[in-house]
Amino acid sequence: MAGRYQQVYDAAMADPEAFWAEAAAELHWDKPWQQVLDASNPPFYRWFVGAETNTCYNALDRHIAAGHGDRVALIYDSPVTGTVRSFTTLELRDRVAKLAGAMKAHGVTRGDRVIIYMAMTPEAAMAMLACARLGAIHSVVFGGFAPRELATRIDDARPVMIIASSCGLEPGRVVEYKPLLDQAIEIAAHKPKHCLIFQRPMYEGPMQAGRDLDFDAEVAAAAAADCVPVAATDPLYVLYTSGTTGVPKGVVRDNGGHMVALNWSMRNIYGMKPGDVFWAASDVGWVVGHSYIVYAPLIHGCTSVLYEGKPVGTPDAGAYWRVIQQHRVAALFTAPTAFRAIKKEDPKAELLKQYDLSQFRTLFLAGERADPDTVHWAEDSLHRPVIDHWWQTETGWPMAANCMGIEVLPVKYGSPTKVVPGYDVQVLDDDGQAVKVGDIGNIVVKLPLPPGTLPTLWHNDEGFRKSYLARFPGYYNTGDAGFIDEDGYLFIMSRTDDIINVAGHRLSTGGMEEVLSAHPDVAECAVVGVADALKGQVPLGFVVLKSGVSRAEDQITRELVLLVREKIGPVAAFKQAVVVKRLPKTRSGKILRGTMQKIADAQDYRLPATIDDPAILGEIKDALQPLGYARQP
Repeated sequence: MAGRYQQVYDAAMADPEAFWAEAAAELHWDKPWQQVLDASNPPFYRWFVGAETNTCYNALDRHIAAGHGDRVALIYDSPVTGTVRSFTTLELRDRVAKLAGAMKAHGVTRGDRVIIYMAMTPEAAMAMLACARLGAIHSVVFGGFAPRELATRIDDARPVMIIASSCGLEPGRVVEYKPLLDQAIEIAAHKPKHCLIFQRPMYEGPMQAGRDLDFDAEVAAAAAADCVPVAATDPLYVLYTSGTTGVPKGVVRDNGGHMVALNWSMRNIYGMKPGDVFWAASDVGWVVGHSYIVYAPLIHGCTSVLYEGKPVGTPDAGAYWRVIQQHRVAALFTAPTAFRAIKKEDPKAELLKQYDLSQFRTLFLAGERADPDTVHWAEDSLHRPVIDHWWQTETGWPMAANCMGIEVLPVKYGSPTKVVPGYDVQVLDDDGQAVKVGDIGNIVVKLPLPPGTLPTLWHNDEGFRKSYLARFPGYYNTGDAGFIDEDGYLFIMSRTDDIINVAGHRLSTGGMEEVLSAHPDVAECAVVGVADALKGQVPLGFVVLKSGVSRAEDQITRELVLLVREKIGPVAAFKQAVVVKRLPKTRSGKILRGTMQKIADAQDYRLPATIDDPAILGEIKDALQPLGYARQP
C-alpha cells in the first residue's frame, strides 16, 4: 500500500486543480476565482484567475480577525547591535498600515513599483508588507549592492519610490548605504520621485531636499492604510537574479498562487503549526528571505525570526544555538555553508553543550548541495532530523524535500529526497529524451509549474521563454544536473555548467566535492573544471581546512587525490587540489565556481555583483599560480 507521501503526490498529479483549490480554501479571498488554472496561453499559465485577494491581509489582518492578534509574529534578533525586539501580529499590522499610509500619502498606488534597499531590520519586512497592503509591487535589492547594479534594477523596475536604510552592519564595520543609493540614482536614467530613508544611529545619511523623506517622521504622521484587493494574478514582487549576460532577470511572483503555495509548504514540507517559531537564517534580499522570513511564516500564523548576524563571529560559533534556545525555535532553515562555517570553528560542537535545544525539531538546509559530511556532522551534533531540500529563486518554494508534515521518509545522503507534490520533475538527455534510471541528465519540470512559481520575467516574456523554456519545449529547465534513482529519490549533482567533460566522460564536480568534504581535515571545498590540452577539461579541487589542522598541506592534498581515485575511479582524472584560506562566495553563501574556473584558466571575468568579499579572488589567483594556473599566456 502506498505511503502518505505517495498518496498526496499522486493526488496532486491526478487533479492539480482540485488539489490546489483545496489548499487555497484555507486563505481569505475578497472575490473567488473563475478558474483555478488558466492553461489557454501556454507556456504562460496563470493560477486562480478572476480571484481577488491581498497578501498582507492574509499575513496579518486575517489572524487578527480570527482572534490571534496577541500572538508574536516577528522577532528581531541583532547580535551586532545587541537588540532583541518582538512584535505581536496586531503591533506588526498597525506599523505596516501606518507605513503603507505614509507611502500612499506620497502617491504610491496599486501596480506601482517600490525598490527596497534595506538592512536586516524589522522595517525591511514592514516595507515589503506595506507594498503588498497597497497592491504595489516591491523589488528588494540586497543592502549594500554596488551603485551600478542597483541602477540597472532601478531602470528596469522604474520605481516611484525607494525605501532604504542609511546603513547596514557587518561584524566590526558599518556599511554606508545612503551614498551608494545616491550614486545609483545619479547613474540611473529613471529617477524615483521619493526616497524614504530609515536612519540608523550608527550612520545618518545625507538627505536631498524634495526627494528624500525621513522614514520615522513620515510613518508617525501618517494615517493607517487599508488593504487594497488585487487580482490573484497581479505581481506581488519582482526579484532580480543575475543573468548570464550580466543583465539581471526580474523574476515575477504573483499574489494568489504565491500565498497558497507558501501556506501549504509551511505545514506539509516544514511540519509547522500556527504559533510555532520558524527561523530562516537568510537575508530579505534573497528569495529565502522573501518566502520564509516574511511571507510563509506570517501567512501560516507562525512566529518568524529575523536575524541580523552571522553563524560565527557574532559572537562565536554558538550564535545559532543561542538564538534557537532564546526564542524556542522549532525549525531552522539555513545554507549548508553556515554549518560548514560552524563546523570549521567548533569541529566537536563543544559550544552546543551550553544551550538547551529541547524545543528544536528540525534543521533544513538549502541553497547549495548539502554534502553528506556536513549533514552527518549536523545530525551527530543536534540529534535531530537534518533535511536537505532543493529549490530556486524562480520557483519560490521547494521542488524536492523530505516533507516533514506529510510522511518522514528515510534519508539518502546527498539527496534532497523526493519531488514535492505539485511538481513533475524529470531527467532528460541533451536531445530531450528521458534518461535511464540512475543516469545523470538535465533536470526539468513538466509544465504547467505549480502555484507560487514564476509566471514570467518582468516585462520580458521573450526572456522567460529563452532562459527557461526554449531548451526543452514543454518543460521548465532548472539548469541543474542530476539523476533519479530506483526509489524515486532525486540527486542534484551540480549546475549543468559544472558537469565537466574529461576526455569524453561527463563527470559531476558535485560528486568529487562529496569525496573531498568527507576527509577529516576538510571544512569545505569546491571542484571546478579547468582547461586541459589533452583531455579538454580536468578537475581541480580547492579545500579549506578545519581550524586547528596543523598537518602538512601537501600531505593532505595527496590524500585527497588518492581518495577521489579510490571512490570515483581514475576516469575522474583528479590529480590536483590546492589549500586556500577561504572560498569566494555570494552573500547568500553560494560558492562562485564559475569565477574560480575563469581565474584558473586566466580568462576575463566580470566581478560578481553578489560577491561577499572581492579580496578572496586575489587569494585564489595567488594560490593557483604555483600550480601553473591563473597565468596570462
